[in-house]
Amino acid sequence: MSGEEIEKAFPNLQITGYSITSPATLEYNCIAWAAGESQSWWEPDPLSLYYWPSNTPRQYTAEAYKKAYENIGYAVCNNPAYEEGFEKIAIYIDIHGKPTHAARQLISGNWTSKLGQLEDIEHVALDDIAGQYYGSVGVIMKRPKEK
Repeated sequence: MSGEEIEKAFPNLQITGYSITSPATLEYNCIAWAAGESQSWWEPDPLSLYYWPSNTPRQYTAEAYKKAYENIGYAVCNNPAYEEGFEKIAIYIDIHGKPTHAARQLISGNWTSKLGQLEDIEHVALDDIAGQYYGSVGVIMKRPKEK
């Protein structure tokens, strides 16, 4: 996807800026990328065709996605601001309550997002990619950084 196409899909990026940080790939998706994984596609599909953390319901619900991240050490928090010593993620939810996207905070305080099967981008704020495709941030989670 070209920068022009990304900006058309996510017009807020034109205001705050962003950078494309990797080429498009089918290897992983945003849910995996937020978890720090770039070798598998994470999805709670009922046929178990994709990776999904064990002991996690294979459902397309906010609760199932929260549980998936809880299984790797994340806990719900209320503040998306950068905190020294923690990794944060954001789960986006559409108007029907279905999870649509996840982003991970970088040490700079910016966020990184994998755009479906397309590129990864670095963006300044969570609202930069909110809107018609991803909805809005529904859950913020954090875990202590590994030393």
